[in-house]
Amino acid sequence: MRGSLKAYNKVNIDSQAAVASPHKVVQMLLGGSIQKLLQAHLAIEQEQLGKKGELISRTIEIVAHLQAALDFEQGGEIAQNLSAMYDYIVRRLAEANANNDKAILLEVVDLLKTVKEGWDAIPPEHHHLPQAG
Repeated sequence: MRGSLKAYNKVNIDSQAAVASPHKVVQMLLGGSIQKLLQAHLAIEQEQLGKKGELISRTIEIVAHLQAALDFEQGGEIAQNLSAMYDYIVRRLAEANANNDKAILLEVVDLLKTVKEGWDAIPPEHHHLPQAG
């Protein structure tokens, strides 16, 4: 039953992403990253290190996707700053994974929350305009 629920949730999320605007997709990716890191934090506490590694690895993939989607021509300095921050996040996540460091995970969660808050504050009329991602 648990596997069926996971499969349903994945299909549901994939369906939402398929019809979502690029703005909404970025919101979903940022929210998913935050959620995965909080789950990784709990996995460390519960000594589920394999699960922790999977969650951190998935978050690194998401951050790499966000970074690859940056448009440096349209986004200018904002895109450059986001790219540098995404590099920093990936390095910190690798360190957190290697050392089972919950504090680093919370640091990265705070960074991603800040980005998501900024992204969420973009007015709806600008959701379909080219953005820095």
